Amino acid sequence: MDGLKVADHVLLSHRLAELRDVATPSPRFRRLLAEIGAMLTIEATRDLPAAVARVTTPLTTMDHRKLAGPEPVLVAVLRAGLGLMEGAMQVLPEAPVGHVGLVRDEHTLKPSQYLLRMPPEVTTRGAILFDPMLATGGSAVAAVARVKEAGAPQIRFVCVVAAPEGVATLRAAHPDVPIFTAALDEKLNERGFIVPGLGDAGDRCFGTEG
Repeated sequence: MDGLKVADHVLLSHRLAELRDVATPSPRFRRLLAEIGAMLTIEATRDLPAAVARVTTPLTTMDHRKLAGPEPVLVAVLRAGLGLMEGAMQVLPEAPVGHVGLVRDEHTLKPSQYLLRMPPEVTTRGAILFDPMLATGGSAVAAVARVKEAGAPQIRFVCVVAAPEGVATLRAAHPDVPIFTAALDEKLNERGFIVPGLGDAGDRCFGTEG
């Protein structure tokens, strides 16, 4: 699908298999989510601009490729996005952090915002937006819109699993935003959950009940 990158790596797939498993306990789920977040962040930042800088090693001096600018802002869609972003912060430790709080009505499946906190650097650095599930696409569309309204010139969307319906909805609303995921799943069920999916990522991450 245009604008969608499904990361292909056996170590990522191995972690995703355990993340999907209903028997995986909450502490292990959080750790796996963070590890997957780190791996997907590396995939999503492949095209960050680079420059050549002079580096002195213990033996000689050489030209070496480095980032040409500061790290992008990391933005978590609350609350499950926090677990995914934890790994991203290990990869990009100097990146500013923002949060978008959205809650989905389980009857209408429509999101409403309850929080928006964005660092001012988003206007120059752009952002990577983290939400484990891209299901109907409603929350993703709303979250991207909020980050755009905050002034982000470029946005990348990172999720663990995506449904075809959600990908189509997000791409239709924001065709300039690439999507990076560990898996494109089969479909949505009648309740708007991804199948086969991994359940409610927020509840499984934090040990709560929906």
